[in-house]
Formats: sequence, structure tokens, C-alpha cells
Amino acid sequence: MPILNRSAELQPEIAEWRRDLHRNPELLFDVHRTAAFVAEKLAEFGCDEVVTGLGQTGVVGIIQGNLGEGPTIGMRADMDALPMTEMTGKPWASTVPGKMHACGHDGHTAMLLGAAKYLSETRNFKGRVAVIFQPAEEGGGGGNEMVKDGMMDRFAIERVFGMHNLPGLPVGEFAICPGPIMAATAEFVITVKGRGGHAAMPHTVVDPILAASQIVTALQSIASRNVHPLDSVVVSVTKFHAGDALNVIPDTVELAGTVRTLKKEVNADAEKRMRTICEGVAAAHGAEVDVYYDSNYPVTFNHAEETVFASGVASDVAGAAQVDTNVTPTMGGEDFSYMLEARPGAFIFIGNGDSAALHNTRYDFNDEVIPHGVSYWVRLAEKALAA
Repeated sequence: MPILNRSAELQPEIAEWRRDLHRNPELLFDVHRTAAFVAEKLAEFGCDEVVTGLGQTGVVGIIQGNLGEGPTIGMRADMDALPMTEMTGKPWASTVPGKMHACGHDGHTAMLLGAAKYLSETRNFKGRVAVIFQPAEEGGGGGNEMVKDGMMDRFAIERVFGMHNLPGLPVGEFAICPGPIMAATAEFVITVKGRGGHAAMPHTVVDPILAASQIVTALQSIASRNVHPLDSVVVSVTKFHAGDALNVIPDTVELAGTVRTLKKEVNADAEKRMRTICEGVAAAHGAEVDVYYDSNYPVTFNHAEETVFASGVASDVAGAAQVDTNVTPTMGGEDFSYMLEARPGAFIFIGNGDSAALHNTRYDFNDEVIPHGVSYWVRLAEKALAA
């Protein structure tokens, strides 16, 4: 089944929804306008039930099929933007200073809304479809909050599916793999405590900058010397804050960053090694150190059966040659992982074409993707819930 004619007909309308959302980005759980927009559209489409306030500001719409009783599947989109200043110059660019949709969540929301409209019109399936719109994917764990709020049990969701655009993958193509497809994420803050003093008299101080600098270098040994070469780990120090004056060695230095892994045990090993390295280097300089390590988003793990199913749906829409069924996992994180821990399911990438990278000030979701994404969602629902 190629792109649905109806999804192509709806594309201009869905693109207008997407651009409205793009002009009005909201962060984390503070997506009140976006959630209200989504809820209003779902009610307008005639969804049998529209529930708001799940996981603080999440929205779920329930669509009952016309072909009899059956299970419920969930299809999820994320709604939140990023704290970035847009540089695209597009007519629909963000009107909110310091906020922009730099990851395509506006497109994800619009495509799932388009699928909800289509499925509400046709209802050519048994059972029910739950269209899930979640807040706070970008660091807030909104997916986890919706799960903890009882979403899966409340709507009797048996399987759940997610989709994310991927710059560089041609429009009309899909990519997926079984097992880990996106990384677990962890955040760390390292505080190195020395004894400050005059920069011209370094022999009288305990220099935390020297110790912290050596910690930054030593942390790279976690990937190069402490983890099996075939296991994936990224340790990135992204902040280094120290001092305020040119002639003063400060008392403290704060480092911060992220760790990404594809296995829980590798994350645990990385934390253990980080603490040992920090304590050892600090002690060698006569300094003290505090390490805060927070493991947050788990691995986004695609279940085998659902991955095969999602691959087949994508092949129905795009053709088998346009679906990469063994894509290399990315070390980015994704809180759809919490939903995949709660229920079997699969997460797939859809091509955004030759666009700027995600989390880039010049990124914009490609509206040409819309018919492909809507067709995927519709075909997935009708195939999963076939009579």
C-alpha cells in the first residue's frame, strides 16, 4: 500500500497545524497551548474519548473501530520544544524568544493528529486506537510521567509504537532495528574542591582547575580502556565552570556532562569508573571531589515481534527497498523508552530529507514527510487491528 490518497489530500491542512505549533513552541511540561490545540482537534474529529492532564499535560484520544471488539494499541507523539533561538528565517519561525521546535516534535504531533482525523473518519479496524501526545520528552521524562499516571492500564493498551524524524534519511524512507535503537542517558556533575589564592603564588594553593582538567582527560579512558570495544559508551564533559578573575585561582570547579550507553551494565560500570577516577585524580592533587551521577532515560529497546511488524508496515507504505531494518543505533536518548518498558512495541525513524541536524538552530521539520508519516500510522492501526 503506497501513500494513502486521503493523507496526501490532508497534507496542506496538517502542514498548517504543524506551522502553527512551530510558531508557538513550549517547553517541557509547560505545553498548555499545544495540549489544548491537540485536545480541541481530537474532539473536533469525533474521538470517542479525549483525556487531558495525563502526566501533567499529556493528552490521549481514543478512537473505537467499527469492526468489532478487539485490543487497544497506542501510537505516540511528543509535543515539547527546546530552549534555543531559531535561525531558520522561515515565515512560520518561532515567535517566542529562546524557544524553538528544533527536534521536529511539531511535525510528530501534526502527523499523529492527521492520522487521528483519518482513523476517526474511516474506523476500518476492530478494537481501539489510543493516540498519545506526551509532554517533556526533552529532558523532563514526560513519557515516564504518563506511564506512572496509569495510562497503559487505564486504556488497556497492549502494544505501543513511536516514530521520530531523522535528518539525512531521504523523505519516504524508514529505518528501524530490533533491540537497542537509542541510548540510555545519564547526567553527572563533578565538583572539585581545592584551596584558592593568588595566581602568582600557585605553590600556596590547591589548584582545582589543574585537578579538574586532568579529570576531563582521564574520563575518556572509560570508553578507551574500561569498556569492551564492542560495547557502546559516550562520556562527554559539556560544562567547565571555574573562577571569575584573571589573577585568582578559585576554590572550586564544577564539571558537568552526559554519559550514553546501550546496556544497563555498561552504564553502571561507567558510573563506578567515573567515581574512582575523580577520587584518585583529586587526591593526587590534594583536592576533594563530589560526584553526582543521575541515570535517567533507559535504553530505547525495540521488541522483536513488534519490530518485524513495524518494518512490514513501513514496507507497505514505502516499499521494502526504502526500509532499513538494521539501522545503526544512535546514542541520542528518548523517553519513549519508558513506554517500551511498560508494553511491547517499536520505535521507528522516518526520513526528514536533506535538512539541518536535530537540535540545530537552523533545523525545520520537512512538511513533505507528512503524507508518509500519516500513512504509516493509519496502516499500522488498520493492520494491527485487522478484523
